[in-house]
Amino acid sequence: MPSEYFNVPLRHVAIGNQDEFRQPGAVKAALAEFFSTLIFVFAGEGSGMAYNKLTGDAPNSPSGLVAAAIAHGLGLFVAVAISANISGGHVNPAVTFGLFLGGNISLFRGILYIIAQLLGSVVACLLLWFSTGGLETSAFALGAHVSVWNAFVFEIVMTFGLVYTVYATAVDPKKGEIGIIAPIAIGFIVGANILAGGAFTGASMNPAVSFGPALVSFTWTHHWGVLGWASGWWWSCWYCL
Repeated sequence: MPSEYFNVPLRHVAIGNQDEFRQPGAVKAALAEFFSTLIFVFAGEGSGMAYNKLTGDAPNSPSGLVAAAIAHGLGLFVAVAISANISGGHVNPAVTFGLFLGGNISLFRGILYIIAQLLGSVVACLLLWFSTGGLETSAFALGAHVSVWNAFVFEIVMTFGLVYTVYATAVDPKKGEIGIIAPIAIGFIVGANILAGGAFTGASMNPAVSFGPALVSFTWTHHWGVLGWASGWWWSCWYCL
C-alpha cells in the first residue's frame, strides 16, 4: 500500500483536520473504499444467496462454507488490489480503526473511509436484493450451541489474524517490497477464517460486511459489527505497545 497513506509516526494518534473532507485526494480515496467494499460484499454475500438458491441448503452447510470462503477470499483479494494504490485498500472499518489507533491514518480520513465502507456494503446488499427479485440478504447468526461469549472470542481471534496479516504484509515499514503478496495473503486469511469460524459465528471479521446485510434485511440479532470493532481495537492497542 502507498506509504503516503500511512505517514503518521507510529505510537502517535493523528486527528487531522476537517478540511480533509473536502480534499480531492481524500474524497478519491473514500470513493475507492466505497467501490472496493461494494465489490467485496457483493461477491461474498451474493455467493451465499446463489448457493442457497441452487441447492436449497443453508450457506453454513459444509459445501456452503467452502463456497463462501472461496468467494470472500477472491473478492477481498481483488478489492484490496484495486484500491491499494488509491486508499490503501482497507475495505474494513476494523482495519481502518486499527490503523488510526496505530498512528497510521488520521481520524478525519478514517471517518471518511468508514462511512464509505458502510455505504458500499449497504449498496451492495441493495443491489443483490433488487437483482435477485427480492431475496433476503443473510445476516450473521450464531451456530447451534454457540454462546455469545464463545462467538466473541472467535471474532476477536479471527479479526486479530486478519489485522495482523494486514500490518505484516502491507503496513509494517520493515516488510520490504512484496507487491501483490499483500492482497493475496489478506484474501487467504479471510478464506481460512471462514472455514474455521463460519459454522460458529458466520466469521464476519468486518463491521461493514455485517452491517449491510443486517440493515437491508433489518435483522440485528447477534450483529457482529461491534465484535469486529472490539477485536480491531484490541489488536491495535497491542501493536502500539
